[in-house]
Amino acid sequence: MTDRITRRTFVRRAAASGSILTVPGLLAACGGGGGGGGSSSGATTQKLSKTLHFSNWTYYMDVNKKEHTFPSLIAFQKKYGTHVAYTEDINDNESFYHKIQPLLSRGQSTGRDIVVLTDNDRYLGLMLEKGYAEKLDKSAIPNMKNLLDVQKHPSFDPNRDYTLPWQSGMTGIAYNDTLTDPVLSVDDLLENPKLKGKITVLNDMGDVLTLVMLSNGDDPAKVTDKSFNAAMARLKKAVDNGQIRAFTGNDYTGPLAKGDLSAAMSWSGDIPQIASPHIHWNAAKDGGAIWTDNMLIPKGGDVYTASVYMNYVYDPKVQGLMEAGDPKQNITGIYYIPPVKGAGAWAKKYNPPIGSNPLIFPSEETLSKMHIFDNAALNNEKYVNEWDNLITE
Repeated sequence: MTDRITRRTFVRRAAASGSILTVPGLLAACGGGGGGGGSSSGATTQKLSKTLHFSNWTYYMDVNKKEHTFPSLIAFQKKYGTHVAYTEDINDNESFYHKIQPLLSRGQSTGRDIVVLTDNDRYLGLMLEKGYAEKLDKSAIPNMKNLLDVQKHPSFDPNRDYTLPWQSGMTGIAYNDTLTDPVLSVDDLLENPKLKGKITVLNDMGDVLTLVMLSNGDDPAKVTDKSFNAAMARLKKAVDNGQIRAFTGNDYTGPLAKGDLSAAMSWSGDIPQIASPHIHWNAAKDGGAIWTDNMLIPKGGDVYTASVYMNYVYDPKVQGLMEAGDPKQNITGIYYIPPVKGAGAWAKKYNPPIGSNPLIFPSEETLSKMHIFDNAALNNEKYVNEWDNLITE
C-alpha cells in the first residue's frame, strides 16, 4: 500500500503484523479507549486529547536508530502535550479492515483516532461508502494548503473531506543480485524457472493486476473481463507450478533482506530503507503501479486531535525531516513519496542523498511509467471473490 521500511530498523521490522512499538514518554495502546472527539453530527470538541491513537503500516515513521524512538512523534508531544499511542498493526488493507469493521458496523469505537489505508484497494472506499469515517476538521488543518495539487481531488474523496495522504509509493519488482540476475519484468518474475519458489507477490489486487495487465499489453485503468481473466490465468499458473511462494503484505521485506527470497513484487519505499547494496528496485519493463496511503479518522475517533496532528505533518519542515531523516541525529526517514509541497527542499537540507533519491522524489520519466488501477474493478464483487480465492489457495 509503503518504504514501508526502516521505516524502522531491522530490529524493529521483525513483526510486520500486530506489532506495537512503544516510544519512551509516549503512551502505548492497542485499540483500547481512543478518540471520542467525533460525533455523528460532525461536531468536534476543540480540545486536544491526552492521547492520540494512531494505527499505521510497519516501517512508516521516522526513527532514531540509536535510541529506538520516533522523533517526529516526540516533537509533536512536546509541542502539543498530547501523547501518541503509535501502533504498527497494519500489514495489508484487507486484514486490517476486517479487524475494525465489526466494531464500526455496531457503532462502536475502534480505539483509534487515525488509520492509514491505500487508495488502490477497495477498503478505503468501503470505509467512506459505509459511513465509517469522521469528517476532518479543516479549520484545524491550515497546512492543508501544502497538499500537492495532483492529490487534491481524488475520485473517492473529491474535496478531501475525509482523507489526507500520508505517503505515496510505487509498485514494481525488487531482487537480490547475490541470488539472481536482474529481474526487470513480470515475465521474468512469473516464468523464469531459476526463480521457482523464490519469489513472492503482493496480496493487494490493484498492485498485482496493474503490473500483470501491463505485461499482457492491457490497460489496468480500464479493466474488462477479458483482461482480468488473462491476468488471473497467468497468476494461477504461477501459483499452481510453484513459481510464487506466497502472497504477502508488508511482511515480504524481512525474507528479502535476509536472502530468503531472490525477488519480490515490491513497494518502492521499502528498498531505500533496507539499505542493502545488493537489493535493487525497478518499475518493471512494462510499467508499474502508483498508489497513496491515506489517513482517515474512523468513527468515534477524536476528530480535533487527529486533525491537529495532520496539520503538524503537513508542515514542509516537519515533513522533510520525517521523509529524509537526519544522519547527524541518527534519524532514518520514511523514504516514500511525500504529499507535501516544499518537503523536498527541506529533505535535501537534512539529508542530501535521500533528498535526491529517485525512489523518494521520482523523476517525471519514472512517474510517466506508473499507472492507477481501475477503481470500478476494485469494487467488482466477482473480481474480488476470484482474487480472494487465488491468494488463499
